[in-house]
Amino acid sequence: MNNYKITNLTTGARHFLNEEEKDNFFNINRIYKNNKYQYSITNLTKQKRIKRNKILDNIAFVCFFAATVLITILIIENNY
Repeated sequence: MNNYKITNLTTGARHFLNEEEKDNFFNINRIYKNNKYQYSITNLTKQKRIKRNKILDNIAFVCFFAATVLITILIIENNY
């Protein structure tokens, strides 16, 4: 179930809704073609997943770098 943050761009009002509530919200508050109501929709679940993946990528990079340094040190100690 995805969570959304819906912001009314004209008033700045924010609503935090799940998928079902979001569908009901937009069925009740119809968006007119003349853009009388403008909303910004942000998928919070997707943002959280992207943030977590960036952190895991950084951890993997640091571990790879540390392993490279340790292997280099071991090679130098064993050969010299």
